[in-house]
Amino acid sequence: MARITVSPEDQLKELKRGAFEILPEEEMLKKLKKSFEKQKPLVIKFGADPSRPDIHLGHTVVLQKLRLLQDFGHEVYFLIGDYTAQIGDPTGKNKTRPILTAEDVKANAETYKEQVGKVLDMSKTNVVFNRDWLGKFDGLGLIQLMAKGTVGAMLQRDDFNKRYTNSEAIYLHEMVYPLLQGYDSVHLKADLELGGTDQTFNLMMGRTLQYSYEQEAQCILTMPLIEGTDGVNKMSKSMDNYIALTDTPTNMFGKIMSISDELMKKYYLLLSRRPAAEVDKTIADLVSGALHPMEGKKSLASEITGYYHGEASGKEEREKFEARFSKKQVLEDVEVCERQHGQIGLLDLMRELKFIESNGEGRRLLKQNAVKIDGKTVSAETFVLEKGQEVILKAGKLRIVKVKGI
Repeated sequence: MARITVSPEDQLKELKRGAFEILPEEEMLKKLKKSFEKQKPLVIKFGADPSRPDIHLGHTVVLQKLRLLQDFGHEVYFLIGDYTAQIGDPTGKNKTRPILTAEDVKANAETYKEQVGKVLDMSKTNVVFNRDWLGKFDGLGLIQLMAKGTVGAMLQRDDFNKRYTNSEAIYLHEMVYPLLQGYDSVHLKADLELGGTDQTFNLMMGRTLQYSYEQEAQCILTMPLIEGTDGVNKMSKSMDNYIALTDTPTNMFGKIMSISDELMKKYYLLLSRRPAAEVDKTIADLVSGALHPMEGKKSLASEITGYYHGEASGKEEREKFEARFSKKQVLEDVEVCERQHGQIGLLDLMRELKFIESNGEGRRLLKQNAVKIDGKTVSAETFVLEKGQEVILKAGKLRIVKVKGI
């Protein structure tokens, strides 16, 4: 077992960077001190609901903290909620979630586990499935667990409260979900559980149940939700504003370069893996003007692209970007695609080129004036390509191709 060498105070300082809150903070410091003195790692819990198979940078805000805790020497349990996913977490939902099949959950869980390995050290990660213990509850056992919660407490949840106030249906199985998630903490004897700010109620339920089972209660660490490339809405696939871990290096770099200068500071705070002091200085330099926003953004895009595609890819994408745009050059090796002359469906073409993943994303780029042909902004979803004609199609700041009519 690796020694815990970072002081409790320094561990807490790094954990607090970018965090929304640590509850209770004084209790967390006591846990870290006890762990350091006894050289006994804390049990860290993070639950993932495999209801969707994709992971984007928004998800990594919490995953980065888990990796940090691993590097400190603590024991991370990546809990895949294969049992609870079939109930569906109602958090943030104004209507009942559809219940997934066991096959859906299993397929999504495998994909999720693979992608998480891009952030966590999987050799030090305990991957567990809560079906292994929740699946053993019989009817009486479940009722005894439900007896540890009250309807009044459940209705304090913002989403339940809104639905109750609006006379919208709240089904009993939805109220069971927080109790089951809380019991996961009891089973693992968790010292700390992480999640987004929208998960605070569920995380606190873990503390409540641990008290009921006469365990030392876990602390909780919540991270803010991060806006997507539009700078307004939470990063999500449904909003077409996400940066997927499976994006190509070019697309990942380009999407990061498309964010606003203000959002860049938040990305540095929540997505960079550099030490807190270094990140704080970078942000301070951006605010003071000592660091030009373009330089700061290129460094960030290179850093993040390097995390998921290798450091060399991050450097290469920066060099390509500077050659194409900073120096106002179009590389000779820019991809050439041939298309039958005539009317071209722009959205279809951009999907084929993997510039976009959906028509919705393409329409958003058109609306933002982010699509250009031969340097001119286009808003129409089609254009006419003459035989023998060559045009430069550019989407966003980095996705570029030469289209030739045949």
